[in-house]
Amino acid sequence: MLTRTASAPDAVLAYGPGGQAADVRFAEEQAADRPLLVVVHGGFWRPAFDRVHLRPMTEALAAAGWPSVAPEYRRVPGRPDLAVEDVHAAVRAIGGDPVLTGRRLVLVGHSAGGHLALQAGATLEQPVGVLALAPVADLRLAEDLRLDGDAVPAFLGGAAAARPDLDPALLPTPRGRVRVVHGTGDGIVPIEVSESYLRRHPTAVLSRVAGGHFGLIDPRSAAWPAVLGALDDLC
Repeated sequence: MLTRTASAPDAVLAYGPGGQAADVRFAEEQAADRPLLVVVHGGFWRPAFDRVHLRPMTEALAAAGWPSVAPEYRRVPGRPDLAVEDVHAAVRAIGGDPVLTGRRLVLVGHSAGGHLALQAGATLEQPVGVLALAPVADLRLAEDLRLDGDAVPAFLGGAAAARPDLDPALLPTPRGRVRVVHGTGDGIVPIEVSESYLRRHPTAVLSRVAGGHFGLIDPRSAAWPAVLGALDDLC
């Protein structure tokens, strides 16, 4: 997924004070009543991974009738608020864009992007649906598991216990519906991280699928129909 090519986005939306950008893809006209997806990429919040690796996914979503905006966000180790602020700013920018405004929103995030989607869903004023794919949904547990070489303290600049405001497991349940899809064979973000989130947020729905971490963003994978099905459920 990090090397696969895809078509260029239909447009690029500029937002935020630092010249941040988001890929925009439109879908078929018959999908006009569907929500707009705000798709947040993963990569354990590290600078090396950007939104480009999600282009095959958003291209496939558009072909399936789902319009999307995929924002880039600042990934500065030890400064987590920058990433959080950017995701929130992207949602606000969509609301102010004359082409995109007026649509219902569903936040979709993979891995670290799943963390950011759940955090935004819990703290934004407007209700939005959330589809979290293999999310880092419990920062304290992810820290204990030392995921990706201590990615959580590297992102936060300290212990997870010091930032409960950024931990989806400790935040209120998002106002919109929440679906979580996680691979039972995921060795990068184990499914127990999502299971821990569900124990604290029992109204969320967890779908367990066969496979690993990256199949959830791969339109060619056996897990892809489960992702589309979860989106249909959020409608």
